[in-house]
Amino acid sequence: MRILLFTGKGGVGKTTLAAATAARIAGRGGKVLVVSTDPAHSLGDALDVELGAKPREVRLDGSRAMLHAAEVQTRGLVDGAWRELREHLRTMLQGAGVDEVDAEELTVLPGVEDLLALSEVHRLAVSGPWDTVIVDCGPTAETLRLLALPESLAGYLERLFPAHRRAVRGLLAGIAGSEQVERWDSVADGLGRLAERLADLKDMLGDNGTSVRLVLTPETVVAAETRRTLTALALQQIRVDGLVANRVVPHPGSARGAAAGWLRTRRREQEKVLDTLRAATDLPLRVVEHRAAEPVGAEELLALGDELYAEADPLENPSNQPSMQVTGGGRTLDAEYSLRIALPLHPAAELDLARVGDELAITVDGRRRLIALPAVLQRCAVTSAVAGDDGLTVRFRPDPELWMR
Repeated sequence: MRILLFTGKGGVGKTTLAAATAARIAGRGGKVLVVSTDPAHSLGDALDVELGAKPREVRLDGSRAMLHAAEVQTRGLVDGAWRELREHLRTMLQGAGVDEVDAEELTVLPGVEDLLALSEVHRLAVSGPWDTVIVDCGPTAETLRLLALPESLAGYLERLFPAHRRAVRGLLAGIAGSEQVERWDSVADGLGRLAERLADLKDMLGDNGTSVRLVLTPETVVAAETRRTLTALALQQIRVDGLVANRVVPHPGSARGAAAGWLRTRRREQEKVLDTLRAATDLPLRVVEHRAAEPVGAEELLALGDELYAEADPLENPSNQPSMQVTGGGRTLDAEYSLRIALPLHPAAELDLARVGDELAITVDGRRRLIALPAVLQRCAVTSAVAGDDGLTVRFRPDPELWMR
């Protein structure tokens, strides 16, 4: 299964390019589902069809191309799947002595709509006949929150109710001092299903077949946000397989006049922005020129997809380098190790490192992530850290008190 997520700053054309990519793949014989998780759904407008939560077929010039599309309806998911789990959480909080009114407020979980939308993408991906799922995500900030939720919530859940407690029948009832064993076992089952769902989502996002494609317009402000997004996604260990620069003004060639002069000036400004991005990353950067007419409908999108990718494979994923790599070795106290973390940093990035037990806390521009250290490094102490173009390198030496154990 290949899952490709499109995101970018609002208004850069990510929905159109996600739909064009899906049309291109389907036109070449692929079985494709394109699905929108953006709360402001516009995928149906781009395809010029009426879409709902259930995937529907979209025809390409009367061909038998396998293209389906859907828009995730999070309101229905919240009213359905979340209701039962919320009852379980309310029971859990009341059993811990939380007042009923407070328990009601605490079970209003921020981000639950994003979590359910991502979970629905996973359900559609594994249950349908498709070999490719294209996801039209929301704007960058919403997408970063969406992709961070599974890991964050899984960590909170494990700290509140560890798996070994949920697995023992009647244990939660005993902890709460309740005689309603069956009810508390139901709570444990519900929390267990949530943990499994979160684990599935983490596996999906970390899979080699899953990647993000960033869409931008060649403007200084947008490019700066794109570089920050690259860092944030790398911090979450989410693969990015390429950039797409949309709405690049056509080159006027040898034309003369005021309009041609304006086009040349604007094109030069855009090329400077693109050159800066090319220098900052080795990711593929595709360019789409601004069109006179907006591409709407499957056939227009198919033509746009052909222009965008030409002879290239739209599903090419060059991000095969490991996100973390340990080098060095030795068995004595003189051993030295290096942990390299692939983390592209923009020039103004604010970086902070801290050792928290067996984890390394990395904070970039206010975004914090805990990375579990490999077993050998858990017995070492940090000696230095260097941030460079190839990522972050942290050096370790054995801790005498821990190493000999």
